[in-house]
Amino acid sequence: MKGNQRKQIHLGVLLYGCGHHQAAWLMPDSSIECIGNISYYQSLAQLAETGCFDAVFFADNQSFPANASNEMPAFWLDPVVNLTAISQVTNYVGLVSTISSTFSNPYTASRQLLSLDHITNGRVGWNLVTSMRDEEALNHSMSELPSHDKRYEKAEEFASLMNKLFLSWDSKEILYNRAEKQLINPVNIQPVDHNGTYFKVKGPSTTPKSPQGKPVAMQAGASKQGIALAAKYADAVYSVSWNLNQAKKYRKKLDEQVKQYEDCNRHIKVFPGLVTYVGRTHEEAFAKKSALDEKLPVETALKQLSFFLQQDCSKWDIELKVPPLPPAEEFMGPVGRYETILEIIKDTQPTVKELLGYLNAGGGHFTLIGTPEKIVDQMEVWIEAGVADGFNLMPPTLPGSLEDFVELIVPEMQKRNIFRKQYEGHTLREHLGLPIGIS
Repeated sequence: MKGNQRKQIHLGVLLYGCGHHQAAWLMPDSSIECIGNISYYQSLAQLAETGCFDAVFFADNQSFPANASNEMPAFWLDPVVNLTAISQVTNYVGLVSTISSTFSNPYTASRQLLSLDHITNGRVGWNLVTSMRDEEALNHSMSELPSHDKRYEKAEEFASLMNKLFLSWDSKEILYNRAEKQLINPVNIQPVDHNGTYFKVKGPSTTPKSPQGKPVAMQAGASKQGIALAAKYADAVYSVSWNLNQAKKYRKKLDEQVKQYEDCNRHIKVFPGLVTYVGRTHEEAFAKKSALDEKLPVETALKQLSFFLQQDCSKWDIELKVPPLPPAEEFMGPVGRYETILEIIKDTQPTVKELLGYLNAGGGHFTLIGTPEKIVDQMEVWIEAGVADGFNLMPPTLPGSLEDFVELIVPEMQKRNIFRKQYEGHTLREHLGLPIGIS
C-alpha cells in the first residue's frame, strides 16, 4: 500500500502505577512516590496526548494487597474519578475505565460514564470485566467470586442493560420552551423497564445519550464466554498474544463468533497488549530490560505465576525447566493468560527464572526490544496480517518507557505514514474509526 492507503495503527496505553514491570518501583529513578497524586496521572495522559494516542486506559482491582509488603498498590484511585480529573487537562485523548459487572450497579455505572462522556464531549470508553479475585468479592458482600459461568451470565445481562441505559433518551427532548412552559418532551423518554435475573431497573437514565451516541465498549475476556460476550457487545477488545501465531488464533476465534450474530459482518477492533524496550541501538534497549530484570523480586514474581497457573509455584527451583503443565482444556482459571504461558514455554523451553523474565512486565504480552525501526517493523507485520488494528501499550516503567515510545517510536510510525500526526476528530469513536453508537 502507498500514501494514505496504508493501514493506520491505533494506540492506547494502560496506565498502571509506576510501570508494568514488577521491579519498576525499585528503580532509583522510579515514580513510586507519585502513584497517589492526581497530577502524576494527568501528566501521563498529557504525554500520551502529545503522542496522539487514541486513549488512556485504567484497569482495576477492588482489593488492597495489605499483606504484601513489596507489591505495588497500583489501583490507588477509582478509575472513573481519575479519568474525570484527567479530562480537565486534556483535549483529545480517549478515556477508558474498567467496569466490573460482578460488582457494579449498572444504573450508577452507566450514569457515571455518560456524565464523563458529556463532560468530555464524547471521549469515553469502558472495559467490561467479570473480575478474577476472591479478595475483591470479600469487599462486595460475597464470600467468594461466583463461578466463571455465572459471572459471564451476569455480564451478558449487564452489557445489555448498560446499552439500554446509555441510549434511553436524547438531549433534544429537552425543549426549553418558556412560552408554553414546556421543558421536557416526555413522549420520547420512556422507562427501560428491565426485569432480569440479576438486575431490575425501571429507568430511564438521568443522563441523556452521549455526543458519540454511547461510550465505546471494550472487552478483555479470552475464554469462550469472554469472546462470545465481546462478539455480541464490544466495539473493540484488549487481547493477550505473545506471538503472531497466538494473535491469529484469537482473531479467528473472534471472527467466527461474530458470525453467530445478526450483524455478522461487524469488524471488532483488536488491540493486543504491547511491551516495548526501545533504544537508539539494540544494546541500549536490551540494557533497559536487563536493569529492570536484575531488580525483580523473585518471591513476588513466583506469587504472580502461582495465580496465573492456579497452583503453588513458591517452591519451584528457578534454575530448572518449567515443570509440565496441564493443557488449556483442563485449566479452570483465567484461560487467556494461561494459554499465553503455554505458548511462551513452547517457543522458548525456558527455565522458571527465564519464564518469570518474560512475564514480569505485563504477564506475557507481545514484547519488542530494539531500535524504533525494528520495533515498528514488527508492529506492521501484525497490522498487515490483520490480527491487530492497533496496540495497547503497557510501559515497563512510567513515565520513562512512555516517554521513550513517544520520543522514538511515534515519529518512526509517522514517518511511515501509518500513524496520525495530529488528531482529526474529537470523540473516541472518531479516533478509532467507529460509527456513532446507536444500538
